[in-house]
Amino acid sequence: MDAPEKISSLQNPRVKQLVKLRDRRPRDEAGVFLVEGYREIRRALEKRVALREVYFSPDWFLGENEPALLAQAASAGAQLFELSKDAFAKVAYRERPDGLLAVAPQWSRKLDDLVLPTAPFLLVVEAIEKPGNLGTILRSADAAGCDAVIVCDPVTDIFNPNVVRASTGVLFSVPLVVEESARVQGWLMAKGVRTVATTPAAEKIYSDVDLRGPLAVVMGSEQYGLSEFWLTHADVPVRIPMAGQADSLNVAMATIITLFEALRQRRL
Repeated sequence: MDAPEKISSLQNPRVKQLVKLRDRRPRDEAGVFLVEGYREIRRALEKRVALREVYFSPDWFLGENEPALLAQAASAGAQLFELSKDAFAKVAYRERPDGLLAVAPQWSRKLDDLVLPTAPFLLVVEAIEKPGNLGTILRSADAAGCDAVIVCDPVTDIFNPNVVRASTGVLFSVPLVVEESARVQGWLMAKGVRTVATTPAAEKIYSDVDLRGPLAVVMGSEQYGLSEFWLTHADVPVRIPMAGQADSLNVAMATIITLFEALRQRRL
């Protein structure tokens, strides 16, 4: 492995470009996004994501496994760059970085690209606004064994650095599709997948509904909940009972509750 180029100047063009990639427009124009953190980069490499560049700063390392990860990235074709402590602090978006930051290519997956089992278990989320919530939702979908996550009418970019961070790199392992709600609903119907939509106005409690078989759990935005389209077209509306004064849950928490009830039923 060739010795990495060393960068110390905060005015270096590569440093400036990494800072720009925090914003969506430069990311989309370049067709790439940022992946920060040992665990996230490791998961990207495990899924054979072709990382283009990896930037590292030994002054920020937290353990002893970083050199092996860098060697793995280099052998997979990534170009390595060593940054000074100050230069890495400028490009990192975490409060306490661990000295590893990669540039990965964006991808686009279509509904028909999904390879589903006989009784798929899907999560559909509509207009999620907060990157941290979307990342947590992806992580939860992975933990619950969802076969795919479909993001409808997105408000936040799936390649936002905080989505990657909150997902702990699961963004690379859960099949993810971005599509319009009407197309998703039509596709699910054609596939014979039943849709269960969560809404506080539903009469049925989520745990009283059969969540086995081909299923798509549909969750709405933090502020407005599900749109009228999904409330009208979903097969079964359900609610999570609330015992206190709060009339709603954080969308990521509500997703976890519903997905793991489905998982419990599907394992019986």
